[in-house]
Parts: sequence; C-alpha cells; structure tokens
Amino acid sequence: MSSIKVYYSSVSGSREVKQRQEDVLRILDAYKINYELIDISISLKKLQQMRRKVSSPKALPPQIFNGQEYCGDFEMFHKAKENKEILKFLKME
Repeated sequence: MSSIKVYYSSVSGSREVKQRQEDVLRILDAYKINYELIDISISLKKLQQMRRKVSSPKALPPQIFNGQEYCGDFEMFHKAKENKEILKFLKME
C-alpha cells in the first residue's frame, strides 16, 4: 500500500496552481500510484501543517510526501517526470 500524500487546494484562484495540481494527479494516476489527497482549503490548520512540513511559510500546493518524508513540490516533480524518475522522486524504489 502506498503512503503518498498530496497536499492540494480544492479552491484556488490561481490557474497555475490548479494546472499544477491536475498535472501531478494525472501523472500519479497514469503510474497507477495510490495517493491520499489532503485539502488545505478546508482548514487553516492543514495549510499551516503543510507549510511547516516543507519548512516554507509561503509554500503553495501541490506538495508531495511519502508518509512523513517530503518528496518535493511541483517543480521537483516535473523535473523527475522529465527525467523519467517519478518512482525515485516518490521514494518508492
């Protein structure tokens, strides 16, 4: 069982954030990777939790974790996709 967690926002005024979230989820689905979505828009506590975990007070979704271990943000995910290293990025190999 996978313990991939994706912090995202179901409500975002930013087209860029929405597109990045969709890209991450589409790729995870293509790799048939199970993941848990954590919606930061439902509570300030979830947003603060995400930002604390990534050590950045201005971090934006999507942020990706394997369990409690931080994998990275969209930029890092995109780079891993380009290098065909998604499983390595997700710390699954």
